Amino acid sequence: MTGRVRAPELRGRGWLNTGGRDVTLADLRGKIVILDFWTFCCINCLHVLDELRPLEQKYGDALVVIGVHSPKFEHERDPKALAAAVERYGVHHPVVDDGDMHLWQQYAAKAWPTIAVVDPTGYLVASMAGEGHAEGLSRLIDELIAKHTADGTLHRGDGPYVPPPAPDTLLRFPGKAIELANGNLLVSDSTGHSVAEIEADGETLVRRFGPFNEPQGLLLLPSDVAATASYDVVIADTVNHQLRGLRLSDGEITLVAGSGRPWRSAVDEHPHDALATDLSSPWDLAWFDDKVIIAMAGIHQLWWFDPIKRTVGVYAGTTVESLRDGPIPDVWMAQPSGLSVGGDRLWIADSETSAVRYIEAGVMHTAVGQGLFDFGHVDGPAKQALLQHPLGVAALSDGSVLIADTYNGAVRRYDPATDTVSTVDSGLAEPSDVLVTSTGDVIVVESAAHRLTHLAPGAVQSVAGERHRTERPPTPVASGELTLDVIFTPAPGQKLDTQFGPSTRLEVSASPPELLLSGAGVTTDLSRPLVINPDVPKGVLQVVAQAATCDVDVEFAACHLTRQDWGVPVVVTADGPDRLPLILRGLDEQ
Repeated sequence: MTGRVRAPELRGRGWLNTGGRDVTLADLRGKIVILDFWTFCCINCLHVLDELRPLEQKYGDALVVIGVHSPKFEHERDPKALAAAVERYGVHHPVVDDGDMHLWQQYAAKAWPTIAVVDPTGYLVASMAGEGHAEGLSRLIDELIAKHTADGTLHRGDGPYVPPPAPDTLLRFPGKAIELANGNLLVSDSTGHSVAEIEADGETLVRRFGPFNEPQGLLLLPSDVAATASYDVVIADTVNHQLRGLRLSDGEITLVAGSGRPWRSAVDEHPHDALATDLSSPWDLAWFDDKVIIAMAGIHQLWWFDPIKRTVGVYAGTTVESLRDGPIPDVWMAQPSGLSVGGDRLWIADSETSAVRYIEAGVMHTAVGQGLFDFGHVDGPAKQALLQHPLGVAALSDGSVLIADTYNGAVRRYDPATDTVSTVDSGLAEPSDVLVTSTGDVIVVESAAHRLTHLAPGAVQSVAGERHRTERPPTPVASGELTLDVIFTPAPGQKLDTQFGPSTRLEVSASPPELLLSGAGVTTDLSRPLVINPDVPKGVLQVVAQAATCDVDVEFAACHLTRQDWGVPVVVTADGPDRLPLILRGLDEQ
C-alpha cells in the first residue's frame, strides 16, 4: 500500500446530510476520509454502517466518513427511497447519491460493501471489500494521524455533516407483524428500536416493549412450548445479532440466543449452546419442523433454534450468496428475509435474488426468481415472472402465498396450482411484511409509510411490468486463460495466521457453470488460473475468499477472519484483460 494514487473527485447526483450543499475533496483536505460504498438492500453494507459508528465517535474531529450510495436495484435509484433509507438505518454522516455508478467505476469497486481510505493530502491509501475491517481501520487511522500530525497536514475540526430534523410518528419504519391470541397486533417498530402492541385497528397503541436494536421478525410460540420456555414471543433483535424472548403477561424480556458478536466463522452441523453462538442479522422467524427457523440474512442461511434445549444450528445454506436448489443444507440463498409456513412448506422471501422459495421434505425449490441480477415487475407464468427485493411472505389456506414485493411497492400472489404470479395491490411504500389474520383480513406492514395498511378485498390486478437487470457495469474478461488474483494485505499490527494450517481460502464457481472450463473449486491460494469458455458471452463469477490473521507483538494475540463473497458480472471478449483483481484488503497498483 505504498502507491501514490490520487483519489477521484466526489461527483454524484446529489448529497444528503449536508444541509443541501455538495462536498468536494478540497473541502475534506486535512481530514482522513473513509468512503463507504454501499447500497441499502445489502445486509453486509448495513453491518459496515454499524462497524463505522464507533470509529466516527473515536476519531470525530480527524475523520470524515462519506457514504457513497451505488445502487443495485432500480428502486434504490429513487432519491426519495435513498433519503428514507438514510433515516431508516441511522446514517449520521454525509451521503453522495452515486445513482449512475460513476464513483463506483472511478474507485474500481466490485463488491458491496467496499471501503476506500483517503489520506489528508487527497491520496487513496487503502481499499477493502466486505465487512469486519473495523480494527484494521482503527490501526490504519492511528498511523495516518501520527504521520500527518508530524507532517502538519492533519487539520482537526468539524466535518460537513448536518443532521436532518427528527420525525415524530407512532411507528418508524416498522418491519414485521404478527397477531396475538387477543386479536391485537405485535409490530417490530424497527427504527423506533421497540416492539409495539397495537389494537386490531392498526392505529391504537396498547404498550411498548424494549429497547431493542432495529428489531425485525416476531414469532408467537406454540402454547405448550411457551409454557415450558417461560416466554411467549421470540423477537429477532437484528442489529444486536440476538434473539430475545418476551413474556406477554408481565413484559419480561429474556436473552435466549446469540452472543452479541456478529458471526465470523463457520458452524458445524452439531447443536451449539444458543447463548454462546454468534448470529448474523436474524431477520425473520417461523415455527417449522418442531423448532424455530431463523432467516439469518447476514450470512445467507436459515438456522434453527430449540427454545427448550436452548441450542442452535444451521438448517439450510452454505453462506455462498447465490441461488441453488436441492437437498438442504447444501443450497445457496441470498439474504433470506421473510418466512411463513403453509402446510408442509416453509416459504422464504430470498430478497437479494428477488425470489420466493420453499422447503418441503428437506428439499429447497424456487417458485419465482432467476438470480442475483434479474428483477422487475412482471406477472404471468412463474418462470418468466419477476419480483424486486421481496422481504415478506404469508402463506394462505389454499396453498398460495402472498408476497411483500418491497421494492416494487406491491403485494403479489404466487399460486402453485397454476404456477402463476399476479399483483394483488400496488402503490405501497416499501411493504416489508404481509399478515393474514384469523378473521381473514390482510394487513400490510407499509414500512416506508410508517403504518399498517388493511388491504381492501377486490379483484387481483394484472401488471405487465418490465424486466430489469442491475446496471452495475459488467467486468470485461478475456476468453481462455484468466488469472484471478484476490489481493490481501494484513492490517497494521497483524500477520497471516498459519498456526493451524493455511491462512487463506478461495472458492470459485460460476453461473452458468459452463462459463468456467476450469478453475472452479476450493484452494488455499488466493491466486488461481481460470479458463473462460469463449462460447459463453456473459455470466457471473462467484468468488468467496477469506484470510485469517492474528496480532503481532502481543502477549495474548487476538485472531481475526476477513471474508468476502463477490458475485462479479462479467462479459467475455476476445481482447479483454487476462487478469481479474479483487481487493479483499489492500490496494491494487497494477
